[in-house]
Amino acid sequence: MATRIVQQVLYQEVADRLRAMIQAHELESGEWIDEVRLTRELGISRTPLREALKVLVAEGLLRLEPRRGCFVNELSARDMDDIFPLMAMLEGRCAYEAARKVTEADLLRLEPLHARLQEHAAAGDIDAYYACNAVIHEEVQALADNRWLSDLVDHLRKLLSLSRHKSLALPGRIKESCAEHMAIFAALKARDPDGAEALTRKHLLRQLDALHTLDERAASSRQDNVAQLLPRASGVKTS
Repeated sequence: MATRIVQQVLYQEVADRLRAMIQAHELESGEWIDEVRLTRELGISRTPLREALKVLVAEGLLRLEPRRGCFVNELSARDMDDIFPLMAMLEGRCAYEAARKVTEADLLRLEPLHARLQEHAAAGDIDAYYACNAVIHEEVQALADNRWLSDLVDHLRKLLSLSRHKSLALPGRIKESCAEHMAIFAALKARDPDGAEALTRKHLLRQLDALHTLDERAASSRQDNVAQLLPRASGVKTS
């Protein structure tokens, strides 16, 4: 019995490690999971690794392809369009409940986090901003103190980690995001549940808008590149 408990803890620790590797892009979207390499790098046997892989497949972070193995999942544009409105609704509700329950001690704890967020935004440090931003979202979720809501948010947040902070790459988005966070914080301070909910929903949907804009720009850039290559391929000189 004791051995089985240890084994269970081990595969959970391996799942946590793999999840962190995906979020840090040490395992890239679409990448094949090399079980032999991972067992060697993590110093574990195949059994806890495979149990951990099952966990991440169930979470949607990995996909299992017959006779090919596991791959890091990739979120399509359709996936993002489906997930972000749900996340906006759920995190909006977190902010609503947080605004009803927040205490002065809670606000004092949140103040330095928002100050750091502003510093990272001003410096244009996307990685540091993303990390601080994630902590703030988790703090508001904790203030809501609703385990059913929290379970749903946690599941979707794991899926969205596949895209990580891609939306922040849009020029100007990091400052816009920071301004949105400060508005949400002001609503929490004012104990304004409806305002906090509406602002949080808008904040999440603005992330989706930024992703759409980035995709459109990338598609336009690809088309421009193809247009430039076509005359060369046909032997036509351009002036």
